[in-house]
Amino acid sequence: MLSDAVRTELAGALARAERARIPIDPLIAGYPDIDVVDAYEIQLINIGRRVAAGARVVGHKVGLSSAAMQAMMGVDEPDYGHLLAEMEVREDIPVEAGRYLYPRVEVEVGFLLGADLPGADCTEADVLAATVAYAPAIELIDSRIKDWNIGLCDTISDNASSAGYVLGAARVAPSALDSKGIDAVLTRNGEVVAEGRSDAVLGDPVIAVAWLARKVSGFGVRLRAGDIVLPGSCTRAIDARPGDAFHAEFAGLGSVRLQFT
Repeated sequence: MLSDAVRTELAGALARAERARIPIDPLIAGYPDIDVVDAYEIQLINIGRRVAAGARVVGHKVGLSSAAMQAMMGVDEPDYGHLLAEMEVREDIPVEAGRYLYPRVEVEVGFLLGADLPGADCTEADVLAATVAYAPAIELIDSRIKDWNIGLCDTISDNASSAGYVLGAARVAPSALDSKGIDAVLTRNGEVVAEGRSDAVLGDPVIAVAWLARKVSGFGVRLRAGDIVLPGSCTRAIDARPGDAFHAEFAGLGSVRLQFT
C-alpha cells in the first residue's frame, strides 16, 4: 500500500507522460508494493484533475476481459477505466497517430445506457433492461508506460490503457441481437488483421458490464443513463501506424471505421 503522497506523485508522472508523449518506466519497477487499490486511486486522481479542468465523464471501459489476457496478467477479473468526452474520435476525421505513444485498436460491442444501473447488486438482467442499444465501436488504447511493458497495476493506474473511442452509426436494441454471438472482423488498409466474436468477452459482454457496475460501486461510482460502456475487445489488439485505415464489421450490428494520419 502506497501513501497518498506517492499516489499523487505517480498520477502526476502518468499525466506528464501523456501530455509530453514521453513514456515512463513501469510503476511496479519503482514501487513493488503498489497494489490494485493504489492503482485505482492513482487513476481516480488523474480523472478528478481532468474533470476539475473541464473534462466530462461519459462512460467507462472494461479491460482484461478475455481469459487469455487475464492469464497473461495473472489475474482472475477484469479492470476498468473512464471514458471522457474529449477522448471521442470521429469516423470522418482522421486521427493524428503522433498524438499517442503506442496506439492500438480494439473491436468492441458498445453499450448505450438508457437508465441508471444498480451498484453492488447489479445483474445481467439489470444491464439488459437498462441498455437502450448496442453500437459498433473501436477503442483506441495506448500506454504511457515504455514499450507496453505493463503489469496489472500499471495499466489500472494508466486509466486501463484507454486513450480514445469511436462509435459507428448503427444502433440495435438488445432484444434484436444475441449479445454472445456477434461475429466481428477488423481490416487494416483492406487486409483482415483480426477476427473474433463477442463471447470472447467473459463469455458474454453483458457479464462484463454487470461486473463493471458492481466494481465501480466500491469506489463511489455509478453507471448512469446516457453512459457509454465498452465491455472489452472481441479480438486481439492491433497496432495503429500513421496512414492506417481500420474498418470493423459486426454481424447484425453494422460497422465502424477509424483512420490515422
